[in-house]
Amino acid sequence: MTEITKLLVANRGEIARRIMATCRRLGIATVAVHSEADVGAAHVEAADEAVAIGPAMARDSYLRADRIIEAALTTGAQAIHPGYGFLAESPEFARAVSDAGLIWIGPDAGTIASMGDKDRARSIAREAGVPVLPGSPRFAVGATDACAAAAEEVGYPLLVKAACGGGGIGMRLVDRPETLAGVVASTQSMAERSFGDGTVYLERFVARARHVEVQVFGFGDGSAVHLFDRDCSVQRRYQKVIEEAPAPDLAPEIRAAMQTAAVGLAASVRYAGAGTVEFIYDVERRAFYFLEMNTRIQVEHPATEMVTGVDLVEWQIRQAEGALAAQPQLPRPTQHALEVRIYAERPEKNFLPSPGRIAELRWPATDETLRIDHAIRVGDSITPYYDPMIAKLIARGPDRAAAIARMLRALGEIRIEGVSTNIAFLADLLGSAPFRDGDLSTDLIARLRGVANAA
Repeated sequence: MTEITKLLVANRGEIARRIMATCRRLGIATVAVHSEADVGAAHVEAADEAVAIGPAMARDSYLRADRIIEAALTTGAQAIHPGYGFLAESPEFARAVSDAGLIWIGPDAGTIASMGDKDRARSIAREAGVPVLPGSPRFAVGATDACAAAAEEVGYPLLVKAACGGGGIGMRLVDRPETLAGVVASTQSMAERSFGDGTVYLERFVARARHVEVQVFGFGDGSAVHLFDRDCSVQRRYQKVIEEAPAPDLAPEIRAAMQTAAVGLAASVRYAGAGTVEFIYDVERRAFYFLEMNTRIQVEHPATEMVTGVDLVEWQIRQAEGALAAQPQLPRPTQHALEVRIYAERPEKNFLPSPGRIAELRWPATDETLRIDHAIRVGDSITPYYDPMIAKLIARGPDRAAAIARMLRALGEIRIEGVSTNIAFLADLLGSAPFRDGDLSTDLIARLRGVANAA
């Protein structure tokens, strides 16, 4: 067992502050890294030490693995926690951290690489007995004829997906053969720019789909547990908007099968730490299929923490130290939690980002039913350099209706001036009849906007 006394957080914003809060409670000193744009940012202020690592653009700072590792070594940090985004799912970074003699808070580089390659991940899931949607092998640039032939086997409509993509990035819908070649070419080009790998694969599109994920935790020895599930179906452009735990209105046998499949997959790769196994649930067929595995802490992890009482970041740290019991006692969720992401954006203008300076900011009072994860203060700026998320609100109630009511009350008490936000949009979603009735699917926002446009 190795006790961690100082930890560097290789991230920014609310997730950096959230990790630091757990470290503070555990008596672990923290080191922040920051770009020139984040001098004096809230996550920098929250840390015990801070190191500047480069200019505002992420590629010159938060994506500079060498500078982050140098910062850890210089400050005497023993471990690095990547949070989510940036380098969190980079096997090269994980390997470099370990090679530098530092503790990596997360699964090993080999696991990250295997599960980050979507085609390889599908094969691993299939070998573990997890249902996988019909799809194709991966195609490099120029494999036009082979891609077209595979599309006929998969069937239209289908999704063209970047083999090394994630988080909804590098995913395009094709509903007829005539548009396939153009979509494949543009997706390959984007994937090459974003991930350094332009290969893509095809996957059957499920028209009436829910996005359900299982929170897993592995101990690196072939054993794993689950901390129940979340529904992340409410999305825009494949990006999650509302998450809730546990997933509502799932048949008990479907829920149990998903949880068993997720744990089996994590165990099969000797997974270490927190991870999420994501599934597509076909509402019409009442069948679920493996989508991907995220080898990191999720943006929506607080929803699970609210209903289980488990601090997942503490578990990550304790597991990396070798101090976490292989089969910890897992509380069963008795309440329901919702999480929404508040963005500086204009929903009425196709969710265009709304950068600017925060002139006024008022949050509702938090208690055992409401949690707010944020890193924004009056006078701070939402810049064009990073994701424009302002905060995450997590509300809890004894049942789903009570959680919705608590969230609506909290949204109504927020005041943000200086930038446009999606708060009214979120309130409308939560108050809509389909959402309240649990009529969830990945096209819910499109359905509601279609009704609104028709009216």
